[in-house]
Amino acid sequence: MISKLRERQEAKFFAELWRASPGYALAWWVLLIVRACVPAIVSVAFGWLVSAITLNHSLTGPLVLVGVAFGAIVTLLPVHQLVSMNLGSLMANHLYGRLMHAGITPEGIAHLERPEFTNDLTTARDFDQGIMGPPLAISMDFITGGLLDLFVGTVAGLLLFGFAWWAPPLLIASWMATHWLLRESGVWKDRNTDEVRTAQRHADYAYRLAVDAAPSKELRFFGLGGWVTDRFVETRRKLYDLQYEATKLREKSVLACLAIVAAANLVVFLAIASAARNGDLSTGRVVVFVQAAIGVSAIAFGGLNWALDGSSAPVVALHRLERAMAAAGSLRSGSEQLVAGAVSGSGVAGIGPKIGPKIGPKIELKNITFAYEAEDTREIFKDFSLTIPAGTSMAIVGSNGAGKTTLAKLLCRLYDPVSGSIEIDGTPIENLGVVYWRKRITAVFQDFIRFELSLRTNVAPLGAPDDVIVKALADAGGSELARGHLGTVLSKAYPDGTDLSGGQWQRLALARALCAVELGARVVLLDEPTAQLDVRGESEIFERVLRATKGCTTILISHRFSTVRLADSICVLENGRVAELGSHDELIALGGRYREMFELQASRFSEVDETGNEVVHETL
Repeated sequence: MISKLRERQEAKFFAELWRASPGYALAWWVLLIVRACVPAIVSVAFGWLVSAITLNHSLTGPLVLVGVAFGAIVTLLPVHQLVSMNLGSLMANHLYGRLMHAGITPEGIAHLERPEFTNDLTTARDFDQGIMGPPLAISMDFITGGLLDLFVGTVAGLLLFGFAWWAPPLLIASWMATHWLLRESGVWKDRNTDEVRTAQRHADYAYRLAVDAAPSKELRFFGLGGWVTDRFVETRRKLYDLQYEATKLREKSVLACLAIVAAANLVVFLAIASAARNGDLSTGRVVVFVQAAIGVSAIAFGGLNWALDGSSAPVVALHRLERAMAAAGSLRSGSEQLVAGAVSGSGVAGIGPKIGPKIGPKIELKNITFAYEAEDTREIFKDFSLTIPAGTSMAIVGSNGAGKTTLAKLLCRLYDPVSGSIEIDGTPIENLGVVYWRKRITAVFQDFIRFELSLRTNVAPLGAPDDVIVKALADAGGSELARGHLGTVLSKAYPDGTDLSGGQWQRLALARALCAVELGARVVLLDEPTAQLDVRGESEIFERVLRATKGCTTILISHRFSTVRLADSICVLENGRVAELGSHDELIALGGRYREMFELQASRFSEVDETGNEVVHETL
């Protein structure tokens, strides 16, 4: 029984309140109990006052009690509201902190890319932004009001024990019946189904399209403003319809509630009237018991459920996510061999500040099988094998969906293969330890991060000497950035801040990788790192990168063959397998898939200019 109660979302919510701030939670509960007792004290005070008037006794005592009670009502309300607001804010911060921990702690990233986690992630991430409901600081006031009514009614019922032992359980049970019979008006599980949460996510997405900067240009260019607004209205209306269906009252239940409540109250009030008529109750006691009987009605179903349901939703979602994300994002552990000589003189072995020569390791992928979910039949790789010689550069090419980016994720150990092994100079990658390996590999991804922080922090988030940062920017073709102030904030949202062009941001991302090389990384992975640069700019930048990372093991994923041809070797991926492997000249001579793609990109076309001369354009 107790274990079932602990599993209820309400119990989880109140437990998290205590974890968020024991001090504020204790003050909140104490104030709630005191406020719940005050109406009963008022009833007793009025009964005492009536008795005093009837019996011609002194009115000082009852009037003082009435004044104290009313003073408590006036003063405790704003204090409790302030405590509720602060506790709600602390609770929101606590939940966001736990969500951040759940997202950051797993060593892999599968938990952030699994679609089945999306609805819970949305609920846990956006609950306090006023999109899915009132912020928790406001909801806490509604929860306080709902619980206060429940406690006020219970305390009022306890007063009735002074009249008859059977009166409190009868009235409390009748009013509590409304919570059970009208349960449709607050069924938490029906308000938080996948369908409801999906509708919420779609409405939120349409809203963000309208207010975020990224889509603003195309929304205006293609005249999609009205379309986005209509989509938001449509999805929001669907959400409200679903929530209404989940919370609507049933007429049959309402009639049953009226019958039960009316019968119970009729019995109690008739009994009080009969006792008063027979002289068994004084006028003052009649006043107390009548007010108490009326006060029990505060127990009736009110606004507690919807507020508590909405506030509990992120707590329950977070509890599910923490367990599921930890399992999904975990990586295999190996017997760590981080000792000198465990890996050959590539510079991968050893721990400490001393950095060896820039010699990258040999990387071998042996019989790799991989799917994004273990039970997924759509395997990206099946018995895939590839060797990248130590200290060389290899370009990976292939059509979209061939597995290039997945290969990058495996090499960075953001995922583990289902079977097979990745070996670094003969040592299984899991034996190197995740943290250690990621200090030895650096990468630039297509969707690289852009910090709204200083230029210095964007290049070296964990810190580096300024001369290293300037050199990395120069090697990445960002000399004009290096001439600026390294403390400049790269966002126009801040005073004196600035923004960069797409090409400048890509050079900065490359500089971040090159800075990591200066700090000890010996494997460089570039996944479409210069997509926003022109052909000549990309080729020039990659030449700079190869010079700056000379001796490192470099893997380049790119569609542009002007850059690809600069690599020592080229791997053509098709359908998760190595279709061709060799140097540019070797693959051209082979006359296979690589040559076909190269010639397609390098195809010439001509046009006639205004003078009648033929102009030949090279698309390579």
